[in-house]
Amino acid sequence: MFVSELSLGPSGWIQMLNFLLTGALLLVFGRGLRTDFRTGAASRAGPLLVHCMAVCLMASGPFTTDPSTMPGQTTLHGIVHGVFGALFFTSAPVCCFVFYRRFRTDHYWRPFAGWTLGAGILLVLGIAILRVSQQPGSGLFEFKGLLQRVLLTIIMTWIFAVAFPLRHHYRDSNQGPKALP
Repeated sequence: MFVSELSLGPSGWIQMLNFLLTGALLLVFGRGLRTDFRTGAASRAGPLLVHCMAVCLMASGPFTTDPSTMPGQTTLHGIVHGVFGALFFTSAPVCCFVFYRRFRTDHYWRPFAGWTLGAGILLVLGIAILRVSQQPGSGLFEFKGLLQRVLLTIIMTWIFAVAFPLRHHYRDSNQGPKALP
């Protein structure tokens, strides 16, 4: 099952809250990116894409998805959730490619360039496979949830991999002059 299908049923509010909280944390991450990348490549588009991903998660959260086991049955909630979900998954690889452009030329971020490009490529390929897996009878239909979780793991791992040094870079640059003993 898709991650979004965890919002179906009596405990679905937990998954809805998860979407809202993760989106809020992505907004904070985007703000941190905007603070660190003030000029140059990815200074505007990168944080904007992260904010887009955040808004998509927050907007899709309150709208429950339609069960994937009943193709053809659509509700307004399911359509809204699907549109914002598609925008989230489309923004993720674009975000990686935008930051790759920055990382390959920035001395501090250069070690992340190859991994960022690889994440973007894996996301594009994974999204294409996920799209095929959504068709019943594709042979991959039973694995659609696993495929989606792999994609989400790539996205979240990239975010954590960038957020961790961003935090340290921000701390180091804002400590000011140290007092002599």
